[in-house]
Amino acid sequence: MIVSPHDRYGSDVLSGDWRAPRRGRSVDLPAETGTVVEEVETGWVGAVVRVEKAGGMHVVHLEDRRGRVKAFPLGPGFLVDGRPVTLTKPVAAAAALAEARQASARTASGSVAVHDAVARVARGSRIYVEGRHDAELVEKVWGDDLRIEGVVVEMMDGVDDLAAIIADFQPGPGRRLGVLVDHLVPGTKEARIVEQARALPGLAQHVKVLGHPYVDVWQSVRPARLGWDRWPVIPRGTSWKHGICAALGWPHETQTDIAHAWKRILGTVRTYADLEPTLLASVEELIDFVTEPAA
Repeated sequence: MIVSPHDRYGSDVLSGDWRAPRRGRSVDLPAETGTVVEEVETGWVGAVVRVEKAGGMHVVHLEDRRGRVKAFPLGPGFLVDGRPVTLTKPVAAAAALAEARQASARTASGSVAVHDAVARVARGSRIYVEGRHDAELVEKVWGDDLRIEGVVVEMMDGVDDLAAIIADFQPGPGRRLGVLVDHLVPGTKEARIVEQARALPGLAQHVKVLGHPYVDVWQSVRPARLGWDRWPVIPRGTSWKHGICAALGWPHETQTDIAHAWKRILGTVRTYADLEPTLLASVEELIDFVTEPAA
């Protein structure tokens, strides 16, 4: 179309991308760790901390400046510097997948995996934990390491009779005992029981009792795995596990409900990075203790 310089309608109003949104068209952006974006619907602003597949879809986890983390479906609906973007799987994910397939892949505890290794015959030494949930968590994160080292984890069903449990084990050379205790903080019943057990004569060389400060081993799972900033405080007089299930909106009337809740929490744990450092340090030290050559 030829236009006269004096033509008051000298431009084609339909030319160009006239349907483009006010902020421009969305462009693809890999959701690399540290990328700061805004979720349009909620206004949540945060840095990408990870991308994972959950419930058949990919989700991106965004951490705000206060350390709170929320998950959103990966895809459109985000802004960067006010411009729309569609978040895609990070480019680094492909490299990470290839690395995971290398012979140097690591176990859930962070140790280098030993492929095609046969489990070692069990040592005389043992690690004792309070209950089933403790044992299942240790197995999930450290199971590969423990089988290679020949270490068996056993349940005590509580620590009220810890001194008797230790005496019954008969620790000695080549038969060390490591014990992991819940809620081991000054002034608690557990602290008094452990002090009595540590006072048993002649056993210090062959027994090590360590613990973590959490009310229950559930609490050693990082709360961000459940979408929380921190674990809720459950009022005195309320069963801690029942209170946690209620806060999550999960059934909690029966012991079966509690068991199912733990399975859901345990299912969020992928590696040692999903656990609190205090638990990690205690378990690692106990494994080292019972596997020392002099044990």
